[in-house]
Amino acid sequence: QVQLVESGGGLVQPGGSLRLSCAASGSIFSINVMGWYRQAPGKQREFVAVITTGGTTTYADSAKGRFTISRDNAKNTVYLQMNNLKPEDTAVYYCNAVSRYVHWGQGTQVTVSS
Repeated sequence: QVQLVESGGGLVQPGGSLRLSCAASGSIFSINVMGWYRQAPGKQREFVAVITTGGTTTYADSAKGRFTISRDNAKNTVYLQMNNLKPEDTAVYYCNAVSRYVHWGQGTQVTVSS
């Protein structure tokens, strides 16, 4: 089993930056891919970014050029650096990890508002 502990959400002004963290524990050796998803009020959960064990990254069009996903193997942690944030980025952000199962973090609220 994999446990995901998220942190870093909060309130930020438009144009600001925020860094989300997701620490994995448990059967971390079995994780193939980790990623970030988000869900705004009244909307479906949507893909933001993923990173493989080899370091290959993929981004949603809405995230390209502004968000960066990265990982620290020593800390078993994946990050999402979010720059130039916009009000439309407001959502609950969820950490995701794929092994033989799909695991989700508890979600962390990101609010972009002036």
